[in-house]
Amino acid sequence: MSETLSTRNKAKMMGLDSAKLPKGSILVHLLALSVMGFVVIAHGKLPEVSTGQNDSPNAPPAFYILGDSSVDCGDNTLFYPLVHSSLSLYSCNGSSDASLIPHLLAGKMGMPSILPFYSQQNGSIDGILRGLNFGSAQATIMNPSGQSYQSINQQLRQVFDSMQLLQLQLSQDVALHFIRSSIFYLSFGKDDYINLYLRNASSSSGAEKPKNSDQEFSHILANQMIHVIRNLYDMNVRRIICMGILPLGCTPRMLLDGHNSSSTNSNSEPGDEGDDDVGSGCVEEINEQVSEYNKVLHQQIGKLHAELPDAQIVFCDVYQGITKIINNPKRYGFEEVKSACCGLGMYGAAIGCLSKEMACQQDSSHVWWDLYNPTKGVNSLLADSAWNGFPLSRICRPTTIQELLSTSTTTAAAAAAAPVSHPPT
Repeated sequence: MSETLSTRNKAKMMGLDSAKLPKGSILVHLLALSVMGFVVIAHGKLPEVSTGQNDSPNAPPAFYILGDSSVDCGDNTLFYPLVHSSLSLYSCNGSSDASLIPHLLAGKMGMPSILPFYSQQNGSIDGILRGLNFGSAQATIMNPSGQSYQSINQQLRQVFDSMQLLQLQLSQDVALHFIRSSIFYLSFGKDDYINLYLRNASSSSGAEKPKNSDQEFSHILANQMIHVIRNLYDMNVRRIICMGILPLGCTPRMLLDGHNSSSTNSNSEPGDEGDDDVGSGCVEEINEQVSEYNKVLHQQIGKLHAELPDAQIVFCDVYQGITKIINNPKRYGFEEVKSACCGLGMYGAAIGCLSKEMACQQDSSHVWWDLYNPTKGVNSLLADSAWNGFPLSRICRPTTIQELLSTSTTTAAAAAAAPVSHPPT
Protein backbone atom coordinates (compact mmCIF):
# COMPACT_ATOMS: atom_id res chain seq x y z
CA MET A 1 0.00 0.00 0.00
CA SER A 2 2.79 2.44 0.90
CA GLU A 3 4.50 1.80 -2.44
CA THR A 4 1.30 2.54 -4.35
CA LEU A 5 0.67 5.73 -2.39
CA SER A 6 4.26 6.82 -2.94
CA THR A 7 3.91 6.35 -6.68
CA ARG A 8 0.67 8.31 -6.73
CA ASN A 9 2.28 11.16 -4.81
CA LYS A 10 5.10 11.27 -7.36
CA ALA A 11 2.56 11.23 -10.16
CA LYS A 12 0.75 14.20 -8.65
CA MET A 13 4.05 16.06 -8.52
CA MET A 14 4.16 15.60 -12.28
CA GLY A 15 0.60 16.84 -12.68
CA LEU A 16 -0.54 13.32 -13.63
CA ASP A 17 -2.80 11.18 -11.49
CA SER A 18 -1.52 7.61 -11.70
CA ALA A 19 -5.10 6.39 -11.44
CA LYS A 20 -5.60 7.66 -14.99
CA LEU A 21 -2.76 5.56 -16.38
CA PRO A 22 -3.38 2.22 -18.13
CA LYS A 23 -4.02 -0.69 -15.79
CA GLY A 24 -0.99 -2.53 -14.49
CA SER A 25 1.30 0.49 -14.80
CA ILE A 26 2.04 1.08 -11.10
CA LEU A 27 4.42 -1.87 -10.72
CA VAL A 28 6.04 -0.96 -14.03
CA HIS A 29 6.72 2.57 -12.72
CA LEU A 30 8.22 1.29 -9.46
CA LEU A 31 10.54 -1.16 -11.20
CA ALA A 32 11.60 1.32 -13.88
CA LEU A 33 12.25 4.09 -11.39
CA SER A 34 14.33 1.77 -9.21
CA VAL A 35 16.52 0.84 -12.18
CA MET A 36 16.74 4.43 -13.40
CA GLY A 37 17.58 5.71 -9.93
CA PHE A 38 20.41 3.19 -9.61
CA VAL A 39 21.87 4.30 -12.94
CA VAL A 40 21.73 7.96 -11.91
CA ILE A 41 23.46 7.22 -8.59
CA ALA A 42 26.12 5.15 -10.35
CA HIS A 43 26.68 8.00 -12.78
CA GLY A 44 27.78 10.17 -9.88
CA LYS A 45 26.25 13.52 -10.83
CA LEU A 46 23.47 15.12 -12.79
CA PRO A 47 24.29 16.65 -16.18
CA GLU A 48 23.45 20.20 -17.07
CA VAL A 49 20.07 20.68 -18.67
CA SER A 50 20.26 21.54 -22.35
CA THR A 51 19.11 25.01 -23.30
CA GLY A 52 18.52 24.05 -26.92
CA GLN A 53 21.37 26.29 -28.09
CA ASN A 54 22.88 24.29 -30.95
CA ASP A 55 22.79 24.51 -34.74
CA SER A 56 19.22 25.84 -34.67
CA PRO A 57 18.48 28.89 -32.47
CA ASN A 58 14.93 27.62 -31.92
CA ALA A 59 15.82 23.99 -31.24
CA PRO A 60 13.79 22.40 -28.44
CA PRO A 61 15.67 21.07 -25.39
CA ALA A 62 14.67 17.50 -26.33
CA PHE A 63 12.74 15.52 -28.95
CA TYR A 64 10.68 12.49 -27.90
CA ILE A 65 9.27 10.04 -30.44
CA LEU A 66 6.39 7.59 -30.07
CA GLY A 67 5.14 5.39 -32.89
CA ASP A 68 5.25 2.26 -35.02
CA SER A 69 7.41 1.18 -37.97
CA SER A 70 7.17 4.74 -39.28
CA VAL A 71 9.59 5.76 -36.49
CA ASP A 72 11.54 2.55 -35.78
CA CYS A 73 13.50 0.17 -38.01
CA GLY A 74 13.52 -2.61 -35.44
CA ASP A 75 16.07 -1.29 -32.93
CA ASN A 76 13.34 -0.83 -30.32
CA THR A 77 11.77 -4.30 -30.59
CA LEU A 78 13.54 -5.84 -27.60
CA PHE A 79 10.68 -8.16 -26.72
CA TYR A 80 9.16 -8.65 -30.17
CA PRO A 81 11.96 -9.50 -32.66
CA LEU A 82 10.38 -12.61 -34.19
CA VAL A 83 7.18 -10.89 -35.23
CA HIS A 84 9.10 -7.99 -36.71
CA SER A 85 11.38 -10.36 -38.62
CA SER A 86 8.45 -12.20 -40.18
CA LEU A 87 7.63 -9.05 -42.14
CA SER A 88 10.94 -7.38 -42.97
CA LEU A 89 14.31 -7.69 -41.32
CA TYR A 90 15.24 -4.41 -42.97
CA SER A 91 12.18 -2.17 -42.97
CA CYS A 92 14.24 0.96 -43.67
CA ASN A 93 16.81 1.92 -46.27
CA GLY A 94 20.05 0.42 -45.00
CA SER A 95 18.30 -0.57 -41.76
CA SER A 96 18.79 2.92 -40.36
CA ASP A 97 16.36 5.07 -38.39
CA ALA A 98 18.06 8.06 -40.02
CA SER A 99 15.91 7.41 -43.11
CA LEU A 100 12.67 8.02 -41.19
CA ILE A 101 10.72 11.29 -40.94
CA PRO A 102 11.20 12.09 -37.23
CA HIS A 103 14.96 11.59 -37.42
CA LEU A 104 15.16 13.75 -40.54
CA LEU A 105 13.19 16.42 -38.68
CA ALA A 106 15.51 16.11 -35.69
CA GLY A 107 18.40 16.93 -38.00
CA LYS A 108 16.59 20.05 -39.22
CA MET A 109 16.05 21.09 -35.60
CA GLY A 110 19.76 20.78 -34.92
CA MET A 111 19.14 17.90 -32.52
CA PRO A 112 21.59 15.03 -31.93
CA SER A 113 20.75 11.47 -32.95
CA ILE A 114 17.68 10.28 -31.03
CA LEU A 115 18.49 7.01 -29.26
CA PRO A 116 16.05 4.10 -28.93
CA PHE A 117 14.49 3.66 -25.49
CA TYR A 118 15.88 0.10 -25.30
CA SER A 119 19.45 1.23 -25.85
CA GLN A 120 22.43 1.31 -23.52
CA GLN A 121 21.46 4.84 -22.55
CA ASN A 122 18.08 3.67 -21.29
CA GLY A 123 17.55 4.60 -17.67
CA SER A 124 20.16 7.36 -17.50
CA ILE A 125 19.26 10.97 -16.96
CA ASP A 126 21.72 11.84 -19.75
CA GLY A 127 19.78 9.80 -22.28
CA ILE A 128 16.44 11.28 -21.26
CA LEU A 129 17.74 14.84 -21.50
CA ARG A 130 18.92 14.22 -25.07
CA GLY A 131 15.55 12.84 -26.17
CA LEU A 132 14.40 9.26 -26.71
CA ASN A 133 12.67 7.18 -29.35
CA PHE A 134 9.99 5.13 -27.57
CA GLY A 135 8.65 3.90 -30.92
CA SER A 136 8.58 0.22 -31.81
CA ALA A 137 7.96 -1.48 -35.15
CA GLN A 138 4.42 -2.88 -35.38
CA ALA A 139 3.20 -0.89 -32.36
CA THR A 140 -0.55 -0.26 -32.41
CA ILE A 141 -3.06 2.19 -30.98
CA MET A 142 -5.37 -0.60 -29.85
CA ASN A 143 -4.23 -3.00 -27.15
CA PRO A 144 -3.20 -6.30 -28.79
CA SER A 145 -5.03 -9.48 -27.84
CA GLY A 146 -1.68 -11.26 -27.55
CA GLN A 147 1.80 -10.30 -26.36
CA SER A 148 3.46 -10.36 -29.76
CA TYR A 149 3.74 -6.62 -30.28
CA GLN A 150 3.60 -3.33 -28.44
CA SER A 151 0.74 -0.89 -27.90
CA ILE A 152 0.69 2.88 -27.54
CA ASN A 153 -0.19 2.47 -23.86
CA GLN A 154 3.12 0.71 -23.19
CA GLN A 155 5.02 3.57 -24.80
CA LEU A 156 2.95 6.04 -22.80
CA ARG A 157 4.04 4.30 -19.60
CA GLN A 158 7.67 4.56 -20.68
CA VAL A 159 7.23 8.28 -21.30
CA PHE A 160 5.65 8.70 -17.87
CA ASP A 161 8.55 6.88 -16.19
CA SER A 162 11.08 9.04 -18.03
CA MET A 163 9.32 12.34 -17.30
CA GLN A 164 8.87 11.31 -13.68
CA LEU A 165 12.60 10.69 -13.37
CA LEU A 166 13.25 14.20 -14.67
CA GLN A 167 10.90 15.55 -12.03
CA LEU A 168 12.60 13.57 -9.27
CA GLN A 169 16.20 14.34 -10.27
CA LEU A 170 15.88 17.97 -11.39
CA SER A 171 14.20 20.79 -9.55
CA GLN A 172 10.46 20.89 -10.14
CA ASP A 173 10.54 24.24 -11.97
CA VAL A 174 13.42 23.20 -14.24
CA ALA A 175 11.80 19.87 -15.10
CA LEU A 176 8.45 21.52 -15.78
CA HIS A 177 9.95 24.06 -18.16
CA PHE A 178 12.05 21.37 -19.86
CA ILE A 179 9.06 19.10 -20.52
CA ARG A 180 6.82 21.91 -21.74
CA SER A 181 9.50 23.21 -24.10
CA SER A 182 10.33 19.80 -25.60
CA ILE A 183 8.72 18.35 -28.73
CA PHE A 184 6.74 15.09 -28.67
CA TYR A 185 6.16 13.27 -31.97
CA LEU A 186 3.33 10.73 -32.43
CA SER A 187 2.94 8.41 -35.43
CA PHE A 188 0.52 5.49 -35.05
CA GLY A 189 -2.34 3.74 -36.81
CA LYS A 190 -0.82 2.05 -39.84
CA ASP A 191 -0.15 -1.19 -38.02
CA ASP A 192 -3.63 -1.20 -36.51
CA TYR A 193 -5.11 -1.55 -39.99
CA ILE A 194 -2.47 -4.11 -40.95
CA ASN A 195 -2.51 -6.22 -37.79
CA LEU A 196 -5.98 -5.73 -36.36
CA TYR A 197 -8.19 -5.20 -39.36
CA LEU A 198 -6.81 -6.22 -42.74
CA ARG A 199 -5.12 -9.48 -41.79
CA ASN A 200 -6.91 -12.77 -41.40
CA ALA A 201 -8.05 -13.34 -37.82
CA SER A 202 -6.15 -16.62 -37.75
CA SER A 203 -2.78 -14.98 -38.35
CA SER A 204 0.13 -15.55 -35.96
CA SER A 205 -0.27 -12.07 -34.50
CA GLY A 206 -3.24 -13.26 -32.49
CA ALA A 207 -5.23 -10.21 -33.52
CA GLU A 208 -8.90 -10.37 -34.32
CA LYS A 209 -10.90 -8.27 -36.74
CA PRO A 210 -12.78 -5.67 -34.71
CA LYS A 211 -16.53 -6.13 -34.44
CA ASN A 212 -17.15 -2.63 -35.76
CA SER A 213 -17.87 -1.10 -39.12
CA ASP A 214 -14.96 0.37 -41.06
CA GLN A 215 -16.03 3.90 -40.11
CA GLU A 216 -16.52 3.01 -36.44
CA PHE A 217 -13.07 1.45 -36.26
CA SER A 218 -11.49 4.59 -37.71
CA HIS A 219 -13.32 6.73 -35.16
CA ILE A 220 -12.24 4.46 -32.29
CA LEU A 221 -8.59 4.78 -33.34
CA ALA A 222 -8.81 8.57 -33.70
CA ASN A 223 -10.53 8.98 -30.34
CA GLN A 224 -7.90 6.82 -28.67
CA MET A 225 -5.16 9.04 -30.12
CA ILE A 226 -6.90 12.08 -28.64
CA HIS A 227 -6.95 10.27 -25.30
CA VAL A 228 -3.19 9.76 -25.60
CA ILE A 229 -2.68 13.46 -26.33
CA ARG A 230 -4.70 14.29 -23.22
CA ASN A 231 -2.51 11.95 -21.17
CA LEU A 232 0.59 13.68 -22.47
CA TYR A 233 -0.96 17.03 -21.61
CA ASP A 234 -1.48 15.75 -18.07
CA MET A 235 2.26 15.04 -18.00
CA ASN A 236 2.80 18.76 -18.78
CA VAL A 237 3.60 18.14 -22.45
CA ARG A 238 2.58 21.19 -24.50
CA ARG A 239 4.19 20.81 -27.94
CA ILE A 240 3.02 17.83 -29.99
CA ILE A 241 3.40 16.74 -33.61
CA CYS A 242 0.75 14.18 -34.59
CA MET A 243 1.17 12.36 -37.90
CA GLY A 244 -1.65 10.92 -39.97
CA ILE A 245 -1.53 7.53 -41.70
CA LEU A 246 -0.05 7.16 -45.19
CA PRO A 247 -2.20 5.87 -48.11
CA LEU A 248 -2.03 2.25 -46.99
CA GLY A 249 -4.04 1.09 -50.00
CA CYS A 250 -1.15 2.15 -52.24
CA THR A 251 1.49 0.05 -50.48
CA PRO A 252 2.90 -2.96 -52.37
CA ARG A 253 1.46 -5.57 -50.01
CA MET A 254 -2.04 -4.10 -50.19
CA LEU A 255 -1.81 -4.00 -53.98
CA LEU A 256 -0.82 -7.67 -53.95
CA ASP A 257 -3.62 -8.64 -51.56
CA GLY A 258 -6.08 -6.60 -53.60
CA HIS A 259 -4.96 -8.31 -56.80
CA ASN A 260 -5.23 -11.78 -55.26
CA SER A 261 -8.66 -11.01 -53.86
CA SER A 262 -10.02 -9.65 -57.13
CA SER A 263 -8.47 -12.56 -59.06
CA THR A 264 -10.15 -15.07 -56.75
CA ASN A 265 -13.51 -13.35 -56.77
CA SER A 266 -13.77 -12.39 -60.42
CA ASN A 267 -11.26 -14.64 -62.22
CA SER A 268 -9.55 -11.54 -63.58
CA GLU A 269 -6.48 -11.84 -65.75
CA PRO A 270 -2.98 -11.24 -64.31
CA GLY A 271 -2.32 -7.50 -64.13
CA ASP A 272 -6.02 -6.67 -63.89
CA GLU A 273 -6.55 -4.32 -60.95
CA GLY A 274 -10.07 -5.67 -60.35
CA ASP A 275 -11.88 -3.46 -57.85
CA ASP A 276 -8.79 -1.34 -57.17
CA ASP A 277 -8.79 2.37 -57.76
CA VAL A 278 -7.56 2.16 -61.36
CA GLY A 279 -6.88 5.90 -61.59
CA SER A 280 -4.19 5.81 -58.91
CA GLY A 281 -3.48 2.09 -58.90
CA CYS A 282 -4.39 1.93 -55.21
CA VAL A 283 -6.97 -0.10 -53.30
CA GLU A 284 -9.67 2.49 -52.79
CA GLU A 285 -11.56 0.70 -50.00
CA ILE A 286 -8.51 0.65 -47.73
CA ASN A 287 -7.61 4.25 -48.49
CA GLU A 288 -11.14 5.35 -47.64
CA GLN A 289 -10.77 3.80 -44.18
CA VAL A 290 -7.43 5.49 -43.60
CA SER A 291 -8.76 8.82 -44.91
CA GLU A 292 -11.64 8.64 -42.45
CA TYR A 293 -9.19 8.17 -39.58
CA ASN A 294 -7.07 11.12 -40.74
CA LYS A 295 -10.13 13.34 -41.14
CA VAL A 296 -11.54 12.56 -37.69
CA LEU A 297 -8.16 12.91 -35.98
CA HIS A 298 -7.57 16.29 -37.63
CA GLN A 299 -11.03 17.49 -36.58
CA GLN A 300 -10.58 16.32 -33.00
CA ILE A 301 -7.19 18.03 -32.76
CA GLY A 302 -8.86 21.23 -33.95
CA LYS A 303 -11.28 20.99 -31.03
CA LEU A 304 -8.38 20.46 -28.63
CA HIS A 305 -6.87 23.79 -29.72
CA ALA A 306 -9.86 25.59 -28.22
CA GLU A 307 -10.04 23.35 -25.16
CA LEU A 308 -6.31 23.45 -24.35
CA PRO A 309 -5.18 26.93 -25.45
CA ASP A 310 -1.68 26.59 -23.99
CA ALA A 311 -1.04 23.39 -25.99
CA GLN A 312 0.41 23.56 -29.49
CA ILE A 313 -0.58 20.52 -31.53
CA VAL A 314 0.35 20.15 -35.19
CA PHE A 315 -1.31 17.56 -37.45
CA CYS A 316 0.72 16.41 -40.47
CA ASP A 317 -1.10 14.78 -43.39
CA VAL A 318 1.42 12.36 -44.89
CA TYR A 319 -1.45 10.78 -46.86
CA GLN A 320 -1.78 13.97 -48.88
CA GLY A 321 1.97 14.21 -49.46
CA ILE A 322 2.49 10.64 -50.67
CA THR A 323 -0.61 10.81 -52.85
CA LYS A 324 0.88 13.81 -54.66
CA ILE A 325 4.07 11.86 -55.30
CA ILE A 326 2.19 8.79 -56.59
CA ASN A 327 -0.02 10.88 -58.89
CA ASN A 328 2.93 12.77 -60.37
CA PRO A 329 6.07 10.69 -59.68
CA LYS A 330 8.36 12.15 -62.35
CA ARG A 331 7.86 15.66 -61.00
CA TYR A 332 9.42 14.53 -57.73
CA GLY A 333 12.10 12.29 -59.23
CA PHE A 334 10.48 8.84 -58.94
CA GLU A 335 9.77 6.15 -61.52
CA GLU A 336 8.30 3.14 -59.71
CA VAL A 337 5.19 3.81 -57.61
CA LYS A 338 3.83 0.28 -57.04
CA SER A 339 6.64 -2.21 -56.48
CA ALA A 340 8.83 -2.36 -53.38
CA CYS A 341 12.57 -1.81 -53.74
CA CYS A 342 13.31 -4.65 -51.33
CA GLY A 343 11.14 -7.77 -51.55
CA LEU A 344 10.17 -10.70 -53.78
CA GLY A 345 7.16 -11.63 -55.86
CA MET A 346 4.52 -9.47 -57.50
CA TYR A 347 5.00 -5.83 -56.49
CA GLY A 348 7.98 -7.07 -54.43
CA ALA A 349 5.41 -7.82 -51.76
CA ALA A 350 5.06 -11.61 -51.51
CA ILE A 351 8.10 -11.74 -49.20
CA GLY A 352 9.44 -8.80 -47.21
CA CYS A 353 12.96 -7.41 -47.12
CA LEU A 354 14.86 -10.25 -45.43
CA SER A 355 18.31 -9.29 -46.71
CA LYS A 356 20.01 -6.14 -47.97
CA GLU A 357 21.01 -8.12 -51.06
CA MET A 358 17.33 -8.27 -52.02
CA ALA A 359 17.18 -4.49 -52.47
CA CYS A 360 16.99 -2.85 -55.88
CA GLN A 361 19.96 -1.02 -57.38
CA GLN A 362 18.39 2.45 -57.16
CA ASP A 363 16.06 2.87 -54.22
CA SER A 364 15.89 6.60 -55.00
CA SER A 365 13.65 5.82 -57.99
CA HIS A 366 11.13 3.87 -55.87
CA VAL A 367 8.32 5.26 -53.74
CA TRP A 368 8.18 2.12 -51.58
CA TRP A 369 11.05 0.46 -49.75
CA ASP A 370 9.30 -2.73 -48.62
CA LEU A 371 5.79 -4.07 -47.99
CA TYR A 372 4.39 -1.00 -46.24
CA ASN A 373 7.18 1.56 -45.81
CA PRO A 374 8.28 4.39 -48.13
CA THR A 375 11.88 4.96 -49.18
CA LYS A 376 14.18 7.56 -47.70
CA GLY A 377 13.59 9.70 -50.80
CA VAL A 378 9.88 9.91 -50.04
CA ASN A 379 10.48 10.45 -46.33
CA SER A 380 12.90 13.27 -47.14
CA LEU A 381 10.26 15.06 -49.22
CA LEU A 382 7.70 14.58 -46.45
CA ALA A 383 10.13 15.86 -43.82
CA ASP A 384 10.96 18.91 -45.96
CA SER A 385 7.27 19.66 -46.48
CA ALA A 386 6.45 19.16 -42.81
CA TRP A 387 9.31 21.49 -41.94
CA ASN A 388 8.62 24.44 -44.24
CA GLY A 389 5.71 23.58 -46.57
CA PHE A 390 7.80 22.69 -49.64
CA PRO A 391 7.82 20.93 -52.08
CA LEU A 392 4.57 19.05 -51.30
CA SER A 393 2.72 22.11 -49.96
CA ARG A 394 1.77 22.58 -46.32
CA ILE A 395 0.99 19.05 -45.20
CA CYS A 396 1.14 20.18 -41.55
CA ARG A 397 -1.61 22.27 -39.99
CA PRO A 398 -2.15 24.79 -38.50
CA THR A 399 1.59 25.54 -38.77
CA THR A 400 4.71 24.00 -40.23
CA ILE A 401 7.22 22.41 -37.85
CA GLN A 402 9.60 25.30 -38.45
CA GLU A 403 6.87 27.78 -37.48
CA LEU A 404 6.05 25.69 -34.42
CA LEU A 405 9.63 26.04 -33.21
CA SER A 406 10.01 29.71 -34.07
CA THR A 407 6.76 30.81 -32.45
CA SER A 408 6.60 28.43 -29.51
CA THR A 409 9.64 29.43 -27.48
CA THR A 410 8.03 32.34 -25.66
CA THR A 411 4.66 30.62 -25.55
CA ALA A 412 6.14 27.52 -23.94
CA ALA A 413 8.01 29.64 -21.42
CA ALA A 414 4.83 31.49 -20.49
CA ALA A 415 2.95 28.21 -20.23
CA ALA A 416 5.61 26.80 -17.94
CA ALA A 417 5.00 29.66 -15.52
CA ALA A 418 1.24 29.15 -15.59
CA PRO A 419 -0.63 26.87 -13.18
CA VAL A 420 -0.99 23.28 -14.33
CA SER A 421 -4.44 22.67 -15.78
CA HIS A 422 -6.12 19.32 -16.28
CA PRO A 423 -8.52 18.54 -19.13
CA PRO A 424 -11.70 16.67 -18.25
CA THR A 425 -11.43 12.89 -18.42
